[in-house]
Amino acid sequence: MTIEDFIREFTPADDGSDSSLPSQRRAYEALHARRRVADPAGMQIRDEVMGGVDVRRFRPAGCVEGNVVYLHGGGWSLGSVDSHHGITASLAERLRREVISVDYRLLPEATYAEALADCRAVVEAVGPVAVIGDSAGGRLAIDVAHTSEWKGLLGLIYPVVGTPTVETLGEDGPLLSRADILSLWQMAAPDAPDVDAAVPPARIIETLAVERDPLTRPLEQAIESWRRNGASVGYRCAPDMVHAALHGHGDLPEMQTAWQDFCQAVERRLDGES
Repeated sequence: MTIEDFIREFTPADDGSDSSLPSQRRAYEALHARRRVADPAGMQIRDEVMGGVDVRRFRPAGCVEGNVVYLHGGGWSLGSVDSHHGITASLAERLRREVISVDYRLLPEATYAEALADCRAVVEAVGPVAVIGDSAGGRLAIDVAHTSEWKGLLGLIYPVVGTPTVETLGEDGPLLSRADILSLWQMAAPDAPDVDAAVPPARIIETLAVERDPLTRPLEQAIESWRRNGASVGYRCAPDMVHAALHGHGDLPEMQTAWQDFCQAVERRLDGES
């Protein structure tokens, strides 16, 4: 698959059909259901409730100690443990650790504070060695790290950092524009914690960005600040890739390489290597 094929597949149809949020959610879930591949051999998967929140647990064959909590993307209003099933299964297999995917409440039915509370509840119940999130889930992971007693490795995949503005964001990408981000941020902002974006959310952070994404510029600027303030931050950027391309990590060579690099870096950190 080429990146242009991926963009076409993930671009919403502009055919005058129902554009309501329930319809968007159904389309989002259906798209990812079509792309879902078979689970890795020996992977144990079960749904349960943890800390009062629905989760899905992925336990790979040969699992080692130390759970990882995963917070899915989707602009805080889309997404679920189903839509990100393939990503979390792949992460569990690559890290050789159990990954717990959080089905936090979505906006606008819930507030950002309630979504964050769900994520914190699971983190506090599990005490994971790492919290990893993509996109909107990356921002939730940052805010969990800033507002809880949890200490561990923070993994961020094209996250929303700081306060997005037209001036701070990069150029529009094929699947995500500055206007998209600002519109979504308006829903979250009233209940988002007031934290200094220059303060590292964790002591050890691994990050993954993509080249054609307006969120990459503010992430790179945040990384510079985090490093100056004492955090150890790993960074890689997948060339020519776009926001949401993690869902194509099995088909897009550049994303596959970046995803493998990210997972290997997280694994080395968790194994105590430099």
